[in-house]
Amino acid sequence: MTLHYDVAIIGAGTAGMAAYRAARVHTERVLLIEAAHYGTTCARVGCMPSKLLIAAGDAAQAVRDAHRFGVQAEAPRIDGRAVMQRVRSERDRFVGFVLDTVQGWPEPTRLMGRARFINAGMLDVDGQRVTAGSVVIATGSRPRVPAGWRERLGAKLFVNDDVFDWTDLPLSLAVVGAGVIGLELAQALHHLGVRVRLFSRSDRVGPLTDPELQPLAQRLFAQAMPLTLNAAALDPVLDGEQVLLGGERFDALLCTAGREPNLDGLGLEALNLPRDAAGHPSLDRHTGQWGDMPLFIAGDATNDRPLLHEAADAGRIAGDNAARWPDVHRRPRRAPLAVVFSDPQIAIAGASHGELTAEGVAFGTGRVSFADQGRSRVMLVNRGGLHVYAERGSGRLLGAEMIGPAAEHLGHLLAWSVQRGDTVQQMLNCPFYHPVVEEGLRTALRQLHNDQHLPDPPLENGLDCDTSAEVGN
Repeated sequence: MTLHYDVAIIGAGTAGMAAYRAARVHTERVLLIEAAHYGTTCARVGCMPSKLLIAAGDAAQAVRDAHRFGVQAEAPRIDGRAVMQRVRSERDRFVGFVLDTVQGWPEPTRLMGRARFINAGMLDVDGQRVTAGSVVIATGSRPRVPAGWRERLGAKLFVNDDVFDWTDLPLSLAVVGAGVIGLELAQALHHLGVRVRLFSRSDRVGPLTDPELQPLAQRLFAQAMPLTLNAAALDPVLDGEQVLLGGERFDALLCTAGREPNLDGLGLEALNLPRDAAGHPSLDRHTGQWGDMPLFIAGDATNDRPLLHEAADAGRIAGDNAARWPDVHRRPRRAPLAVVFSDPQIAIAGASHGELTAEGVAFGTGRVSFADQGRSRVMLVNRGGLHVYAERGSGRLLGAEMIGPAAEHLGHLLAWSVQRGDTVQQMLNCPFYHPVVEEGLRTALRQLHNDQHLPDPPLENGLDCDTSAEVGN
């Protein structure tokens, strides 16, 4: 018996759930298909459990650093089992909220099974035929592991999805891949007393593209924990019960070498869909449509900003347009914002230095070092720098990159200004309290304004935070 729906959504993660809600505004005939289990990547193996581990590491590091304030404390004793018990318990709590939501949706709108396209409008879900007027692909992604490593290392190889099921902490760990995931997990485990070495397959650490800030990040993280750069030819092997890598032995290896979209096995080869040179889906991110058929794609299954808030937005757009088909609407997207919860933190708001340079944009840069920034020194977190980028001529803020204290908060302020189209002068017209880390942002904005001779806006254009173009200068 064939099931008939207006919209079928493959994948019940963040993007799939958002697509489901958006499509149900227009029609009740929506089917959410999930192959494995409910519960988003964020809740199960991503954002939330990783922050739980990082929070534990931060607590341990705070004890170690207490003497710098004149506060004497004993060295922290790490109870690995207790740490991981809290991580798993709170992780399960977050996942439970997601499960309650999905299981509260009408049963006829949910189907467990692995979907495969028969043609553009028909799916096979473990033998069950499903027709749909339009389809949303929201199948997420999975960790990428170099060929042969699983066979060679067996149970000594972990990916980030495995970490949050640990019942105890290892004594030592090699972490391969210095992107966001590897950097966060390696540093958290290092703070928790695990002997860690982070291997970067290139000369980069984290996502910063600014040619001054990326080397700064390399120096700061090399000071914070064992770090090996340019480790491209890695060849881990088992040596008894340990992993031998780079002449050093470890209890296990954690591979954080990126993620790849879950698009294989869907039968997409029969649909002749457009892809870019790297094989990623060529989609319109303002509609979610892939190609010219009633087919939409959202979330980590694409190569477009694999972040929760971006997946949720993309899911809403895709689900809405799938239900509207063929009346497809173009929707605006938020200003880019990415945060790394390392120590020091990293943030990129708006366009990155690399993106602006690649696009040939004429821009100026304002800089501040946190080494002598007042509040940062008070808290002994005076490391890093912030660069802000503004369009030459207009003074409009285009983006920023930073490594330093409170990056998760400064990143929001900067992304909001980018999205509003604020100029540097308009940002300087806003209040800056004293003493706060945000005063460092004001320093960078002042430098940019003065060095680039940026114009003050005429009063009739309005000022977001004050009525005087002189305030803040």
